[in-house]
Amino acid sequence: MRRAAVSVPSNIAEGHGRLDDGHFRQFLATARGSLFELQTQLELAADLKYTDETRVAELMEQCEEVARMINGLVASLEA
Repeated sequence: MRRAAVSVPSNIAEGHGRLDDGHFRQFLATARGSLFELQTQLELAADLKYTDETRVAELMEQCEEVARMINGLVASLEA
């Protein structure tokens, strides 16, 4: 879970550093994939009773907010 969580902003930063919209879009897609991976791992943690479902719900809400931000970045590149 930590690797997936760290991968999200790391890919955004690396893509932005490439100074090329095509590369940035590709790294945003990778960041979104890592975010989906994290969401899946959170769902599994809840199902397996590794953590409280209330905490998982809070974290899932934060993931959804990050997904909206990533989608906004992707949309801004297409404008």
